Amino acid sequence: MNTHPGNKRKLLSQRHPVLYFVAVWARRFMRYGEWYFGGKKYAKARSQEKLPYRVKKHQSVLLKKLGESDMQLQINKVTNLKIAVKQLDGIIIRPGETFSFCKLVGLPTKRKGYLLGMELSFGKARAGIGGGLCQISNLIHWMAIHSPLTVTERYHHSFDPFPDEGRVLPFGSGATVFYNYRDYQFTNDTPYTFQINLWFSDKCLEGELRVDKELEHAYHVEEREHEFLKIGDEFYRKNEIWQNKLLKYQGGKVVESKLVMKNFARVIYVPNEYKEQTED
Repeated sequence: MNTHPGNKRKLLSQRHPVLYFVAVWARRFMRYGEWYFGGKKYAKARSQEKLPYRVKKHQSVLLKKLGESDMQLQINKVTNLKIAVKQLDGIIIRPGETFSFCKLVGLPTKRKGYLLGMELSFGKARAGIGGGLCQISNLIHWMAIHSPLTVTERYHHSFDPFPDEGRVLPFGSGATVFYNYRDYQFTNDTPYTFQINLWFSDKCLEGELRVDKELEHAYHVEEREHEFLKIGDEFYRKNEIWQNKLLKYQGGKVVESKLVMKNFARVIYVPNEYKEQTED
């Protein structure tokens, strides 16, 4: 869908396309086994009727200025997003159920109408069928970490391809997917029922997370310990994403702070400011 795991050294499967194909499908069959025999109960019911209370709303710009990137790939991405959103809009996540992005969206193929979009693969941005779908998983993940839902599987890009111009969310707060062994999943360990709604405005992909009963707590997400590093001849970026749990009716009193994720990724541009660090 959007990224392959990156690595500085080429794996054997990267150098030999047939081996890469076999490796990918071996992992996919392992995931199929987990889906159907792993004992999890996956969310699959959808409803056009919205649940009564909103937990979090967010929007993501569809077309961005990314320097020399191919604008046609971004236009194609919008088509890809619209196909995938049809499989996700209105999804209900009941107590005990797990949301699986890849299980709901399925394998993006030309037959389904997916086009070439930009995907991040082995340290490079390139064209791939269904490219761009991580824009949806990024948005859903941002809403999920503003709730009591438990993220159980999440991956981030192995490198940072673009500077922060126009970026709204903290670096590393997204969730990349590659069908189906790099999935994005969260589990509803609460007594509440949640719902994801997705739609499009003129310029944005929009979404909201809703719930059947009003929650006593609100959630605020913040970035900590952010910095750029130069190690040897390469640049890296690190930070931490924290979730603060607040009491709604006591002036937003923080009752719990939890580390959600730590990020460390190679940067393929030269940052304006950075700290030099010697290699271990």
